[in-house]
Amino acid sequence: MSIQLGSGAQVKRHSYQQNAEMNVTPFVDVMLVLLIIFMVAAPLATVDVPVDLPPNTAAPTPPPAEPVYISVQKNGDVYVQNTQTRIDGVSGALKELTKGDLETRIFLRGDMHAEYGQLMGVMNVLQQDGYTKIGLVAEDARQAAQAPAQ
Repeated sequence: MSIQLGSGAQVKRHSYQQNAEMNVTPFVDVMLVLLIIFMVAAPLATVDVPVDLPPNTAAPTPPPAEPVYISVQKNGDVYVQNTQTRIDGVSGALKELTKGDLETRIFLRGDMHAEYGQLMGVMNVLQQDGYTKIGLVAEDARQAAQAPAQ
């Protein structure tokens, strides 16, 4: 089929209509492959194995000029610096030592055989009071290995 124009030129017209729709089949195929890959890989990304962690062997960071230490002994006794206190007395003792400065670095030292719940109780008190710079103190494994056995 052709159409005659006023200037004598002819324009051919095709008998089929152009398709302006997007073909989404390749897109769906790629998305299904990605879905399968993520479904297989996702369970591999979770860590669900109980592990007995080794001591820290990294070089320790130097403590600040006036560190504040909180110690929890094996029997559950809590000390702020060298003063024994109860868990509910930690807040008051810290406010005295830090003069209310919540940016003070706090070092929490827990005996290896102390009850984990006791350490978490102290951590909760510190966080509730607004102290966010809390460091856990560990023995340097390199120095412990070099120390003579007693």
